[in-house]
Amino acid sequence: MDLIQAIILGIVQGLTEFIPVSSTAHLVFASRLTGIYGGDPALVTATIAVLQLGTLCAVLLYFIGDIWSISSAFVRDHWNLVFNRRKMRFSGTGGNRPIFLSEESWLGWLIIIGSIPIGTVGFLFKDFIEGQGTKNLWIIATMLIVIAVLLFLAEKVGSHRKDVKHLTLIDALVQGFCQVLALMPGASRSGSTIMGGLLAGEKRETAARFSFLLSMPAIFASGLLELHQATKILPNDAWMPLLVGTVVSGIVGYVSIWGLLAYLKRNSTLIFVAYRIILGAVILILLWKGVIAPNVP
Repeated sequence: MDLIQAIILGIVQGLTEFIPVSSTAHLVFASRLTGIYGGDPALVTATIAVLQLGTLCAVLLYFIGDIWSISSAFVRDHWNLVFNRRKMRFSGTGGNRPIFLSEESWLGWLIIIGSIPIGTVGFLFKDFIEGQGTKNLWIIATMLIVIAVLLFLAEKVGSHRKDVKHLTLIDALVQGFCQVLALMPGASRSGSTIMGGLLAGEKRETAARFSFLLSMPAIFASGLLELHQATKILPNDAWMPLLVGTVVSGIVGYVSIWGLLAYLKRNSTLIFVAYRIILGAVILILLWKGVIAPNVP
């Protein structure tokens, strides 16, 4: 992998990680077009996972204030529970939040709970996720369209009324299990979790914000695991370009987060629904006509 290839992949990763259009789908095409490692699935997967660390830094920097308030409140509230011997009581807002927890520390618990499904499934099916099947364009194109349809339905049936402070255990579980869909190529982590948030009745911006917060543990875990694997399989001359690509993905990712949140304050996700359906349909037609192969030969 040379510097130009790394920069291209970094830009694609940063643009598509947080926008609900599937970063995997676009990175698979980008890796084919740039020809990195001859399309070797293990090397491509390792490269993509390391690039995700750049977008992880982007979301950490963008939400640094939220992360600090959640972390400090989480420690403070549980310290008080243990050493001040507070009784476990629940609030009157649907019986979801223990009254000894602030809204910030409760949000911390929701992130933890929502991260359990993808962590469990990702660990159990790690070998399959890294395999050739997850780069298959038939699967990618199908999931592009499937999630687009589900996102469209979520837009129509969702009540769009919940703010972050109104999130409950149900929201965490719905978005957490929807995040598991992101393990399927073409689904999109943000697309799946935003869809789940809309189904749970959240406002679009709320669904996106919680989606980003929920992405941090998953991206961090997968990135570290793949970084360990990458040190074993990636050639030595790939690391400098990969570092540049990771920095690029972080910068572009930060701008993407800002842009998407600003967009969803006033607009629906239907533009992404249309884009996914068009892209998925084009890929299916090209596959059916034999113009492109499902997998790299």
